[in-house]
Amino acid sequence: MKLNTLKSDFILILVATIWGLAFVAQRIGMDHIGPFTFNAIRFVLGCLSLLPILLLTRKKTMQSPKQGLLKAGCISGIFLFLGISFQQVGLVYTTAGKAGFITGLYVVIVPVINLIFKQGKTAASTWVGAILACIGMYLLSVSRDLSINFGDILVFFSAICFAFHLLIIGRLSNRFNTALLSLVQCMVCALLSLTVAVVFETFVLADIMTVAIPLLYGGILSVGVAYSLQIYGQKSAPATHAAIILSFESVVAAIGGWIILNEILSGRGIIGCVLMLTGMLISQLYTQKKEMSMP
Repeated sequence: MKLNTLKSDFILILVATIWGLAFVAQRIGMDHIGPFTFNAIRFVLGCLSLLPILLLTRKKTMQSPKQGLLKAGCISGIFLFLGISFQQVGLVYTTAGKAGFITGLYVVIVPVINLIFKQGKTAASTWVGAILACIGMYLLSVSRDLSINFGDILVFFSAICFAFHLLIIGRLSNRFNTALLSLVQCMVCALLSLTVAVVFETFVLADIMTVAIPLLYGGILSVGVAYSLQIYGQKSAPATHAAIILSFESVVAAIGGWIILNEILSGRGIIGCVLMLTGMLISQLYTQKKEMSMP
């Protein structure tokens, strides 16, 4: 394995761990403040956390290409806003563990979108993985009386948005400076979240201070650090390879929800999670193996 690939894998594993635990922080935040208020504050904190990086690397930053950066950052920022908004509102109605696994479905959606846009044939492994993931989601989210949790539906929509975001970052990561692209997309996400929060939610300083630690974690680590590391890590890793590693955020989310929030999955839910994770890995591992064997 090449050193650059090994380095990228380590970085993406760290990203998956940070994001997995972020579900716990986001779930705690929903007990006190609105979802868009939470996102607005944490993305502002994320932007601020990037400023020291930009100052320390200002010479390299000044020399990096700027043409098209604003447009690229806006596009990735909009998809990031949609994904994080569906996810955050969904967490009002569902658990951190379930949200983590459903969000992880983007690793199944990524190759499907990629193949559709390339007008290529969809590999059999992709369909097998998608079917297993869908069965798993059914067991996890649909109760025996056939009712489905509203929050789970919203988180599923976030998975679709994150799939597009992952593909967009895969195309842009080698064209622009990591910190600059991360800053622009975070600013777009913060501005859109703040706009919605001002219109539909109420700011109460006491409630915000109550969730200061989850906000700091969600802002500095999950946004500022993790999204920057994602861009950097994908410089040496194709989108499908990155998706395999990032899918483990769902496992971290489930473990974090169990240990920190005392969330317990039913036997039916555990089987669903196992099927979803299996489907995610099958859809990616065999697709990647096929790509590596091609001349």
